[in-house]
Amino acid sequence: MKWSRNLNTLRRGVRLATRIARAELGLSPPPPAQPRRAGTSVQEIAAFGRNPGRLRMLVHLPKAGVSPGQPLIVVLHGCGQEALGFAAAAGWTALSDRLGVPLVLPVQSDFNHQHRCFRWFQPAHTARGQGEAESIAEMVTTALARFGGDPRRVFVVGLSAGGAMAAALLAAYPDLFAAGAAVAGLPVGAAHSPMQALARMAHAGPDQAPAAWAEAVRAVAPPTHAGPWPRLSIWQGGADTVVDPANADLLALQWRALFGLPDTPTTDVSRGPIRCRRWGPAATPSVELWTIPSLAHGYPIAQGRGAPFVPLAGVAATTEIAAFWGL
Repeated sequence: MKWSRNLNTLRRGVRLATRIARAELGLSPPPPAQPRRAGTSVQEIAAFGRNPGRLRMLVHLPKAGVSPGQPLIVVLHGCGQEALGFAAAAGWTALSDRLGVPLVLPVQSDFNHQHRCFRWFQPAHTARGQGEAESIAEMVTTALARFGGDPRRVFVVGLSAGGAMAAALLAAYPDLFAAGAAVAGLPVGAAHSPMQALARMAHAGPDQAPAAWAEAVRAVAPPTHAGPWPRLSIWQGGADTVVDPANADLLALQWRALFGLPDTPTTDVSRGPIRCRRWGPAATPSVELWTIPSLAHGYPIAQGRGAPFVPLAGVAATTEIAAFWGL
């Protein structure tokens, strides 16, 4: 009996080691498909090209169907969130149905990260052609081909780790994305390891010149890219205790420097305590920064029941971001 138990233990160890090795080589089988929810137009696309980041691809299709030439929106969930649940709570699925725009919903796994965070802090997952960034780019290419989307109007939005990854994608793939939005995110190049990520979430940094921040973006873009750069909408709560609110200021500084814009905003408008500053042309600003003093760590909505990390905050980020993108 003891020999039998030892043999079974050995077999389990071999199977576990094999699964780990296959995963590290990108050979692991896809995880089980997420069940389709009643009343939603959601499908999983298992074969979407290269998948070095080992992510899953969900797509939300508008209830009325997709017409050729529509924009495409990528929605990146935050740590611990479920992709479709976040997109619904934040208002993106409703916007998709209203405008007829398909959504790509990348799904992180706890195999990749124990808290299901997109790994915005690891160059192996943010560099062009590598890791999770490349997996998401492959999803975009597949969705454009399958649904006949407009390649000039591809957008990405994310919360927290998803927001930081959204900014990283704009930097690495400026030829793929027209614009993006980072909610409670961090600047490109702020961290290059898990420990650095935790440090920068607690205390924004590093302290460097605007030109150095802009160079952090250019350094990961294609060497031949001469512009234009993707436009960026930035959102941050003043009561955020997870991500230092100063990160939003650094991200705005980074994008202003990238566009060669001055510190003084073109417009500075307040709705009570909520403030929005924009830089660049009045009709199509290059950068905007929304600050909400009472908002904790989360994605702001204006109506509805709210959800974890999607609180009522007196302004609908999704509506404003879509307007910034010209949708």
